[in-house]
Amino acid sequence: MSRRGGWYVIGGVAAGFVVGALLAQRQMGRWRSSLFSSRPLRRLAALGYLSGHPGPEAVRLLRDYLAWEHHPALRRRADALVRRMERTLV
Repeated sequence: MSRRGGWYVIGGVAAGFVVGALLAQRQMGRWRSSLFSSRPLRRLAALGYLSGHPGPEAVRLLRDYLAWEHHPALRRRADALVRRMERTLV
């Protein structure tokens, strides 16, 4: 492989990584408001988004979510997030 061809491969891999990261971020942004969705995977994505954005409003939202959520694993995840956020905000 020529030196120039190697740069094309490296550039292609880097571009693929950037595009993949942007698409994943876009999808997470779309699902951040899906905390009360009927689809568990969307609720999990929304919890993941909220975990990176702690604050008093997120804690209030998660408490409402805990009263609504029926899936045990998602309840545990939300409860752990609430406890972590409360510790860091106090």
